[in-house]
Amino acid sequence: MNRKRLIPFLFLLVLTGISHTDFVRAKATFPQVEGKDPAGDAANRRTLGLDEFVILAARNDTRFEQILIDELALKYRKAIGLPAGDLVFSVKSEYDYFPRQIRGDRAATGSLSKLFPYIGTEVSATYETTPAFSRRQNSSALTLEISQPIAENAFGRGTRLRSKIIGVEIDVARHQIVEAYEDYLAGVIKAYLAWYEAYENYKVGDSSYRENVKLLDNMKERMKSNIALPIDVNKITLQVLAKQETLIGLRTAYENALNFIETAVRYTGSDALVPERPDTYSDYAIHFDEDHSRFEKESRTAQILKLLEKSSSLSVKEEFDDLLPSINLQMGSTWDWQGLAAEREDHLIFAAVSLDWSIFEQVDRGEYNTAKVARDKTVLTTDSTLYRLYVDLKSLYQQIESQRELYEIAEEKIRRAQSVLEDETENYSFGKVTLNDYIDAVNTYDTNRFNRIRREVLVKTLIVEWLRLSDRLITRREIEERRV
Repeated sequence: MNRKRLIPFLFLLVLTGISHTDFVRAKATFPQVEGKDPAGDAANRRTLGLDEFVILAARNDTRFEQILIDELALKYRKAIGLPAGDLVFSVKSEYDYFPRQIRGDRAATGSLSKLFPYIGTEVSATYETTPAFSRRQNSSALTLEISQPIAENAFGRGTRLRSKIIGVEIDVARHQIVEAYEDYLAGVIKAYLAWYEAYENYKVGDSSYRENVKLLDNMKERMKSNIALPIDVNKITLQVLAKQETLIGLRTAYENALNFIETAVRYTGSDALVPERPDTYSDYAIHFDEDHSRFEKESRTAQILKLLEKSSSLSVKEEFDDLLPSINLQMGSTWDWQGLAAEREDHLIFAAVSLDWSIFEQVDRGEYNTAKVARDKTVLTTDSTLYRLYVDLKSLYQQIESQRELYEIAEEKIRRAQSVLEDETENYSFGKVTLNDYIDAVNTYDTNRFNRIRREVLVKTLIVEWLRLSDRLITRREIEERRV
């Protein structure tokens, strides 16, 4: 606006009783106004910090317990997967009829057996009473027998291999349970960060909306005094409507985020929950080379990969054991007698060898060769997985460092945008800039406020992902402590 247009503009301000100082003060308050809290009055609010939220979620969210309950079944896996070492008692009763003698006798057999799985030895005792064909006295027999495999599953070798494999599977499963817990925990923490972001965005959006409403009211008063034109009122009205649309979207995002938070902690209180600025991950320092070296040696993922390699090697040995013939040494003793008074008694000691050998063994050989292929593949998978994780961690580290720099830039842009807005407010009051220039300054300031919040939350979200990916977000000990 040139000097000829500025003089009548100031003259009209004087006529309407609006001083330049009042005009500047009305506009300059924009950067300092706090947004309305979406949770309402302070008296009806309850602040929920991140640490408290995580503890409450871990205790109340049934999804956490659903993950951990899988561990209860692990204690029974060996009992199911190994040969039973139970003491087995069996009884058989029969009735024998002799047509020529026109008589019948009852016969009975009772046996007691016990398997010792880890040495492969089976011990059994059998008592049998049978009818006598030539006399009315029944005969009885007691047999004690020991059976020992010496080729396939020699002295329990196969069972011990199977026990080791199951033990490795249990260890892997336990690690995987912690992995699942950690993954869900990371999701819960990210949900809190999203809630905090939605909360701060809503306050910024509300403060912007209310300041534009004040500006619109001021502009309408100026139009009544013939200082402002209808087009100016329309421009500010469009600005207000745009801010209102943004505010509705921000309110919806906040309510959706709040719903998850209340569900996670099973909140039933009447006070509105509000987040607290999470500082837990703000200054987390990452030393990539050192952290990655520790990851490859001590991380949960590295331990799982080593266990899988061990399991595949044991499986090859187990399949090779199945290729051996089934050879059992049997030794025992039998006592036979007739009548209750043992009128006649015989004693027999015996030893035997039993052999069961499939000549071609197509299935067993196929399983053995398949196990060797699986072992080689597991080794390759370990190398590939570790390299892929290295790339993922490196990329994530670079993102974190970049976002930290961008956050610092966002802080600086906020300060500059606020200074520009204050200057443009004064310039507009003097007619040095147009209304469009002033609106652009307002919107630029709002955009940078939203951007700063987004950068702050993004840095923390990426750090949470770094901790999850490097297996440092939670440990088994911490899980047990939180369950108490």
